[in-house]
Amino acid sequence: MTRPRWSVVIPAFNEADRLPPYLEEVVGYLEGSGAPWEVIVVDDGSTDATADVGLSASRTHRHVRLLALGRNAGKGAAVRAGMLAATGEYRLFADADGATPIVELKRLEAALAAGAEIAIGSRALADPAVSVSARPHRVIAGRLFNWLVERAGLAGIADSQCGFKAFTAGAAIDLFGRLTTSGFGFDVELLLLAQASGYRLAEVAVNWADRPGSKVGVVRNGPAMLWQIWRARQRLRP
Repeated sequence: MTRPRWSVVIPAFNEADRLPPYLEEVVGYLEGSGAPWEVIVVDDGSTDATADVGLSASRTHRHVRLLALGRNAGKGAAVRAGMLAATGEYRLFADADGATPIVELKRLEAALAAGAEIAIGSRALADPAVSVSARPHRVIAGRLFNWLVERAGLAGIADSQCGFKAFTAGAAIDLFGRLTTSGFGFDVELLLLAQASGYRLAEVAVNWADRPGSKVGVVRNGPAMLWQIWRARQRLRP
């Protein structure tokens, strides 16, 4: 069996409504790329029809598969499971809401081809070639969160939380194999691990548009994320 060039991992919790159009977009893009590919939908213990969406897609497209966790373990745990189950030379995880169009993969792929081992999408970098559409309160919350993250030791990253990140297979296996944060704060631990391990990392501006129905809220999830980040920083402190 030919090894996929790209594995795209889509973590999904109760995404039966938002997942289908993005999954179709992802499959269409990869089919048109001319290179071997796979898509892994990770159902994080959903209580709606998310698993059915993934299963249906796997029956229609032989390169799509469903990975069902059975219980809600958290986004970090879902992404970790998918990235470690992937087999591609390069591995991307992308949010199920489709806020970042899959065509933006070409920007991350260019960074990897130039020598980066990790390429992360960014909504914060200024670039006249991209457009970021976000509600004002999310922009303010994002800036505050990233300021706090920088205080926690993650330097040189403008946007740690964009759910569009790509890795070489070696970097993915190493970093996700060591990842311990199961909640929404996992991105920061992942990047702290990457910096501490000396991986070459590129932050790339990408098109992004806010989608209704976000699973992350500043008030609802912010304190837990900061606690997860503090714990990760303590674990990684020399």
